[in-house]
Amino acid sequence: MFLDPRDLLVTFGTIGLFLIVFAESGLFFGFFLPGDSLLFTAGLFAAQGTLNLPLILVGCFIAAVAGDQVGYLFGQRVGPALFKRPDSRLFKQEYVERARAFFEKHGPKTIVLARFVPIVRTFAPILAGVGRMQYRTFVSYNLIGGFLWAVGVTLLGYWLGNLIPDIDAYLLPIIALIIALSFIPIGLEWLKRRRESARADA
Repeated sequence: MFLDPRDLLVTFGTIGLFLIVFAESGLFFGFFLPGDSLLFTAGLFAAQGTLNLPLILVGCFIAAVAGDQVGYLFGQRVGPALFKRPDSRLFKQEYVERARAFFEKHGPKTIVLARFVPIVRTFAPILAGVGRMQYRTFVSYNLIGGFLWAVGVTLLGYWLGNLIPDIDAYLLPIIALIIALSFIPIGLEWLKRRRESARADA
């Protein structure tokens, strides 16, 4: 299946894992990639001996941090053009607006929190660059967020892979649960904005 984390890891291996984490972390066209579920599945594979755990922990951390750094620099240089970009099949202005609302609510710590929110994760570093966040501040939050996300989610998969025998049988429901949980913040933010809009109209 397209973008199935298990199929991606089997097909592209460790290098593919690093490239996907890098792309989803800061390249605006990578927002649709399955970052959370891919890291979790990589941890499961490591528990089964298919992947090297120290290698993927270090590699995913570096890829996540590097992706955000590229996103920040992109935002500094050409990011404002995103706000004028017309909607297409993959890209919608709604994605940028979601990230901007999240950013306005949480400030610099968005760089950490956004790691765990799909779509926002990709656009947050770009908006940090657009907004000219102090570079030293961005780097600090980027290192913390990259570590908590890349290492934390991977280790969670590794821990469950060792804890539960034959966890492969439950992999699809677990991935579906991870995806559902990761979209909760977006849903809450959307409901909040709808209520505010309704009050403003009233």
